[in-house]
Amino acid sequence: MLAGTGSDVGKSVIATGLCRIFRQDGYAPAPFKAQNMALNSYATPDGLEIGRAQAVQAEAAGVECCTDMNPLLLKPSGERTSQVVLNGRPIGNRDAYDYFRREGREELRAEVHAAYDRLAARYNPVVMEGAGSIAELNLRDTDLVNMSMARYADASVILVADIDRGGVFASVYGSVMLQEPDDRSRIKGVIINKFRGDMRLFDEGRAIIERTCGVPVLGVVPYFKDINIEAEDSVALEGKSCRAVFGKVNVAVVRSEHISNFTDFDALEAHGRIHLYYAGTPEDVADADIVILPGSKSTISDLRKLRENGMADAVCAAARSGKTVVGICGGYQMLGLEIADPYGVEGMPATVAGLGLLPVRTTIMGEKITRQVRFRFLDDERGCMGYEIHMGSTVVEDDAATLNLIDGVLPDGCRSGNCIGSYIHGLLDNVAVLEYIFASFPDVCAMPFNDRASIRERGYDALADLLREYVDIDRLYKIMECDD
Repeated sequence: MLAGTGSDVGKSVIATGLCRIFRQDGYAPAPFKAQNMALNSYATPDGLEIGRAQAVQAEAAGVECCTDMNPLLLKPSGERTSQVVLNGRPIGNRDAYDYFRREGREELRAEVHAAYDRLAARYNPVVMEGAGSIAELNLRDTDLVNMSMARYADASVILVADIDRGGVFASVYGSVMLQEPDDRSRIKGVIINKFRGDMRLFDEGRAIIERTCGVPVLGVVPYFKDINIEAEDSVALEGKSCRAVFGKVNVAVVRSEHISNFTDFDALEAHGRIHLYYAGTPEDVADADIVILPGSKSTISDLRKLRENGMADAVCAAARSGKTVVGICGGYQMLGLEIADPYGVEGMPATVAGLGLLPVRTTIMGEKITRQVRFRFLDDERGCMGYEIHMGSTVVEDDAATLNLIDGVLPDGCRSGNCIGSYIHGLLDNVAVLEYIFASFPDVCAMPFNDRASIRERGYDALADLLREYVDIDRLYKIMECDD
């Protein structure tokens, strides 16, 4: 198990790299995270929903993703409320206080244990991942994902710490020493992540950690930005650009409170003549050449806030000025004429006006659609791929043009003038779509759009190379052999 001293210390990325290393070395690895909290999710081949990070790790391991890799997914829909997805299907919204109470926890515990058992029967090794900090003492009795899961799986634990945020000695020492003795004995190594500068300057630091904690430091991994690995959740957005730059085609993603699946835009970040940034003010939107409204877990709430802070007007102004505006999933719904929530799926029943840029009307439904799709974009004959995760049904006005044709029969999305919208996540991973959107920017189209699958594969291999260089993989194997 890769456990952490806190959130966003790099557990998911290191787990991804280890999945690729074990695959390269001839094993049959698979990822596992008992409980994930993230708005970045993915549709499995059988039409169920898991955290995006476990889908990425499965790809690095060379296996198809399944719900056993992430049996419990929490998708925040408010400050204290999350949609609970169990074994790939939503089972309702839960208040945080109610969710973390002891009542009902054993039923959830049994489900995640059963998922692990099924996975462990098929794959070896299982690369487990914890969540947040392993030293949240107030949650110890109800823990499903950290040390309680390590105990159930009889797993050795590697503690991951982020040195870039500071306080690494205290965070490592506290995370180790606050464990009960049996759990403390499971911690077999430490990986220091996100180191900047000359590694030799931390030689004494390694010795101090090993001396004070009684746990070996297996590696010090440098901070990197040149390896393309999809981020787990929106915490990663804090490090993204938020302003336009001179000399490139500027693409602004409107940053909403409940933004989801922002990995939809990784293909744009990877292109040398495109600058992608996350706009937080109307002025930021005005500076863009192309504007994107992303997915949202709480579409109506986010739309209201975009109206309050002037972002909605800025998007409409961009469209009126002739700039291309793209809506994905919840963003597609916002671009329409109306969004109705008659059953109160997102809160109190309500009907709100959309931005009016696309002639479509949406009704939010209680049943979630999750599926992988193959589609044709407009009249382009090249096959495209993506996936859907949404709880809305959108009707296109009779005289409006649809955007995509799924499986040769199902219409998706809408096009009107310089505005397009679609429910399909991964829409912008397809070259046919990108060439259409950037057709008026010849400098961009002169540089070919790279195949996203190839980019991801190169990223996994580069990450594996990095970990082999800076982490003692032989010692890690010895720790794993002792588990057996």
